[in-house]
Amino acid sequence: MSAPDIARAVRRMAHEVIERNKGADRLVILGIPSRGVEVATRLAAAIAEVEGTEVPTGTLDITMYRDDLRRQPTRAPLPTRIPTGGIDDRIVVLADDVLYSGRTVRAALDALSDLGRPKAVRLAVLVDRGHRELPIRADHVGKNLPTSTSERVMVRLAGVDEADEVRIAAGETP
Repeated sequence: MSAPDIARAVRRMAHEVIERNKGADRLVILGIPSRGVEVATRLAAAIAEVEGTEVPTGTLDITMYRDDLRRQPTRAPLPTRIPTGGIDDRIVVLADDVLYSGRTVRAALDALSDLGRPKAVRLAVLVDRGHRELPIRADHVGKNLPTSTSERVMVRLAGVDEADEVRIAAGETP
């Protein structure tokens, strides 16, 4: 995906979120670090452009909720920032860059339950590459990208990286 492809996908997801929610009322968008935060920011901006209203955004760190802490190198938790007004009785849209096994989303749901009780939780991802290990699906998908398990989806987003692009890399390492 090129930069225009990514922008188009985010705009389409924004329209889907608005349509499903019948507007932007009661929405909160939480990005999962690191590129999910950028996806959340862009999604909120696109919704604001269409609806003319700001959607509260924040970040949801899932580090301590992951089920692979013993197998992965140590990583420092990042800040969780919940918008003023919290998430109770709100529609929370979790935003991430790539949906793969579903384990990140499971961790995000666990983290979210410690912060409050949303009315509903929806998932928006820039790329869904398949190969789920848990029964989780995205509500809003920018691009379905069929891959093999030996391939890696590389997402770069300006704001985190130097450019916008999504590409598939062969092998287990970038």
